[in-house]
Amino acid sequence: MIISASRRTDIPSYYSEWFFNRIREGSVMVRNPMNFRQVSKVKITPDVVDAVVLWTKNPLPVLDRLDELDGHTYYFQFTVTPYDKDIEPGLPPKGRILDAFRKLSDMIGKDRVIWRYDPILINGKYTPEYHVRAFGDMADVLCDHTRRVTISFIDDGYRCVRSNIGKLALSKLSEDMKAYVASRLAGIAHDRGLDIGICAEKNDMRDIGIGRAQCVDEHLISELTGRRLIATGDNNQRAECRCASSIDIGMYNTCRNGCLYCYANYDQRTVILNSAEHDSLSPLISGCVGDDDIIIERRVRSYRDAQMRLDDL
Repeated sequence: MIISASRRTDIPSYYSEWFFNRIREGSVMVRNPMNFRQVSKVKITPDVVDAVVLWTKNPLPVLDRLDELDGHTYYFQFTVTPYDKDIEPGLPPKGRILDAFRKLSDMIGKDRVIWRYDPILINGKYTPEYHVRAFGDMADVLCDHTRRVTISFIDDGYRCVRSNIGKLALSKLSEDMKAYVASRLAGIAHDRGLDIGICAEKNDMRDIGIGRAQCVDEHLISELTGRRLIATGDNNQRAECRCASSIDIGMYNTCRNGCLYCYANYDQRTVILNSAEHDSLSPLISGCVGDDDIIIERRVRSYRDAQMRLDDL
């Protein structure tokens, strides 16, 4: 089993105390996003968890506590984008984030910190040339501290993104524009020795040097652990997603970063309410288990391949 912590909210930034409490207790409870009263209880001890994938835009609250993950394999999907407070109002200054990226990499190794430059959105301020310059500047800073960078383009099909269309003032992203921006970023990445992939994109961009990214990556986990994993694809993601199956322990409408392009928050009032209901001692990230809740113990197992092979010797 792979734990995703989390596509739905920034756990390292806002819920680190709760997360480490759950790691210590060895279990977590997660509400079903489609059925609020259905709660899964998930065992998260190292014997069944092959890896924890931590998604964040600000790991500063966890940097001094990573020893609490001893016994677990983990890596970070670390988003660093070029946007100002008009798009990302809740984030610290970019200089602090870049410093945190380098510090994290120095602590755990650059194989375990993947740079996400996503989503790419285009408007009157954040033009294609703006992205090329910003990506180049960031790549100069980060290239010695990671091996991979993942890009993606904004998907305006999500409910929350549609509600912010006016504030984002998006320019139309044609396929030609995507190819132009992607090819420029690919050139910069390759010049700096970075492997670049694109996340959940329909079009094949291998001809311009961009592979298909796999964010929850059983191959990377196998490299980190020295044990081959046999994992299935994740049917809960978009059709173009190549991620291995994982269990997400976050909750929608709980991230306080306030990014206008975020697909995981669709109602700011609900974010405020859910955040106020957070208790770091609760098994749930927001609120507590109620009498009307139906608790289902999730059956979990490791994806490790138990069969010994000649190349494992």
